Amino acid sequence: MQSRLKIKSLDHLVLTVANLNATLDFYVNVLGMAHTRFGERHAISFGGQKINLHVVGKEFSPRADKATAGSGDLCFLIDGTLDDATAQLKAHNIEIEEGPVERTGATGPIRSLYIRDPDHNLIELSVLAP
Repeated sequence: MQSRLKIKSLDHLVLTVANLNATLDFYVNVLGMAHTRFGERHAISFGGQKINLHVVGKEFSPRADKATAGSGDLCFLIDGTLDDATAQLKAHNIEIEEGPVERTGATGPIRSLYIRDPDHNLIELSVLAP
């Protein structure tokens, strides 16, 4: 019997964006990620995770079949509290769309806030529930 492929971890994902500078400003200055450039490509990173950025109409091949800005729905675990996150978001004039609310994360219960990035991707900012 043939063994099945087993995924070990996620290395990176790709977001298609309309405005690279607005995206970098949001993810670097609001969410505290690092900007990395490799050749003509741009990425944002945090911890051991990376998100490559493709600009609409200038995507790198191979790419998603229907690469579209604003179709992402991402959840990030944050350091600190949701109260701290709320204060930081308000300081940057970022509207909280929903939350705090109880949700189920990859490893168990989480509490979350929902916001939108410049492309209107849904961004969930979460802490592990006690």
